Amino acid sequence: MINDVTISPETVAADLRPVLLRLARELRKETEQLGITARQATLLWLVKRSPGLSLAELAHEEGISPPAMSGHIDRLERAGLLERERSNRDRRRVGLRLTDDGEKLMRRIRARRTTWLADRLRALGPAELEAVEVALPALLRLVDPDA
Repeated sequence: MINDVTISPETVAADLRPVLLRLARELRKETEQLGITARQATLLWLVKRSPGLSLAELAHEEGISPPAMSGHIDRLERAGLLERERSNRDRRRVGLRLTDDGEKLMRRIRARRTTWLADRLRALGPAELEAVEVALPALLRLVDPDA
């Protein structure tokens, strides 16, 4: 007789959550070793993804007030990683874009995080590595239901 065991989402969530939190913390450490906070890296990534994004649009996307976002942007601008550009079509609109140094830093962050993760994945056996690969589409759907 086959015994069907039903795994509850609550059980999986309870097991998965601490793993994801620890993984995120370790990847954040890799970013911070380059002298940038995880929040700053996220803001740079969002601007890289959508050049010309306004400060207000970025604040809305991140769920913080425009004045709070302005402080973050000021620090990134002083660091030479981001710049504000006035629109040629509407002089009232100011968009954000990465500087060359910002682009270089984003490449370094990506390379450092990828290297860290690849080193850990190399420690897995072939079946474990395949299990992680097979789980990727489902994990992606957790954060992007349309994926």
